Amino acid sequence: MELRHLRYFVAVAQHRHFGRAADHLNISQPPLSQQIRQLERELGAELFARTTRRVELTEAGRVFYPDAVAILAEVDAARARVQALAEGWSGLLRIGFAGSASYRQLPQVARLVQHYLPHVELQMSSEMLTPEQEQALAESRLDLGILRPPVRVPGIATRTLASEPLILAAPAGHPLSAREEISVADLAGEALLTYPGARSVVAARVAETLREAGTTIGRSRDVAQTSSMIALVAAGMGVALVPDSVRALTMEGVTYLPVTDAGTVDLALAWREDETSPLIVRFRDLLLTHLATNKHEKAA
Repeated sequence: MELRHLRYFVAVAQHRHFGRAADHLNISQPPLSQQIRQLERELGAELFARTTRRVELTEAGRVFYPDAVAILAEVDAARARVQALAEGWSGLLRIGFAGSASYRQLPQVARLVQHYLPHVELQMSSEMLTPEQEQALAESRLDLGILRPPVRVPGIATRTLASEPLILAAPAGHPLSAREEISVADLAGEALLTYPGARSVVAARVAETLREAGTTIGRSRDVAQTSSMIALVAAGMGVALVPDSVRALTMEGVTYLPVTDAGTVDLALAWREDETSPLIVRFRDLLLTHLATNKHEKAA
């Protein structure tokens, strides 16, 4: 039994006429009649009671009809699912986020998927440092990464999404929190919370900023996660220089202040240079259209 036999049977059952069914199927009537006869022989039962004026379903035909319709519907649905996957409209997307990007860019990405690709399953991993993301991309454990460049693993391409100023997160009531803006020199002697320096691009930029300004802090404490760092700021454990996107993380007891000479850190979208998945390519281009503020592409 072939699918075309089912389609022919359903057409005749719906039109109750071989000629009209043949016109609907865009075939001539004799081949249609032959195919129906072949199906009846295969099933061992007549499906239609034929008269000169009308065609009616037999009891066997009435039993077979809903099954034939259901089979064709399942086949059409399966075809649509495969085509959607092949064209990049469905499937699984795995995206990694730098910790400081989780509060502004992660919601934006989720909204884009919901609006433009509602049939895509989104798997998001936050608080991933750049080395973790680039390794996961290289090993195909991530499809896209939103990270702090530069990347050093071969075969990963990046494009800058934003260049963010470093800002100060200070405890409410701290002497600096009453200021409209500060300079790096104002941090002299302060307890500074920062990311682990060996692997963090932001930590390296903070250290460079302090060095360029000739500012010596009181002491420092490494905190791996942005949310934990801001919670410690709220607890009065110190201040922190963080990317501006962290401002989206509002927490009672924390004040964010501009720092006039703290410099910037970039945020970039990263992907495999040889990527061919229609879904990944489609969403990469969608993200670049909606999130990018810097159109300069860099190959890592």
